[in-house]
Amino acid sequence: MDDFIKGCKKGIPIALGYFPVSFSFGVLVVSSGLPLGLATLISFTNLTSSGQFAGVSLMLTQASYFEIAITLLLINARYFLMSLSLSQKIDKKMSTLQRLIVSFGITDETFSVASIQEGTLNFSFMLGFILVPIMGWTCGTLVGETLMNFLPVSIQNAMGIALYGMFLAIIVPASAKSKPILEVVLVSAIIAIIFYYLPLFSILSSGVKLIISTLFGAIYGAVRYPVKEGKLS
Repeated sequence: MDDFIKGCKKGIPIALGYFPVSFSFGVLVVSSGLPLGLATLISFTNLTSSGQFAGVSLMLTQASYFEIAITLLLINARYFLMSLSLSQKIDKKMSTLQRLIVSFGITDETFSVASIQEGTLNFSFMLGFILVPIMGWTCGTLVGETLMNFLPVSIQNAMGIALYGMFLAIIVPASAKSKPILEVVLVSAIIAIIFYYLPLFSILSSGVKLIISTLFGAIYGAVRYPVKEGKLS
């Protein structure tokens, strides 16, 4: 129980940081005309901010299940590497079921905090550690969905730009600090613009265009700035 409580305390700052972002997600989903309760269900079962925003965007453009699945796989592929890295610190006695439960709560923030903890991470600690952020993320979405119904129509309509604001908030600071990231963003944006304006590509759906643009950007980054062996960043 002590380890569980310790994990909960470590997760509180993450949960507080998640709340406003997930609140925006809840508002976005309701303002987009999607059913009430869908945003909370998505947040409770996914726990991936950028993936959720991208997924909803594709849903609104009526993308196919395959396009949505591939896009989210590309966006969330980094979690495979995070989980592999964190597996070196967790208690070797964890069962497969316990490992699956812990893996569900691996995000950029929980991985960063867990990776710097001293000693072995047991299941009790990790359960408390991921539970609080999950609650913060889900509750923030629920509050966003609920309060959206009480906002004036003009504000509800204006909240439709939350999706674009979210993506800008992700890429602008990172691009300003890193030349490689800036170049990857520009390459992806240029490819997307070409797809949008050239009639030749009008037969492609929005989801396919997004997937191809993302792949081109990722390939460019991997070729232009390969990570040397033993270097993590």
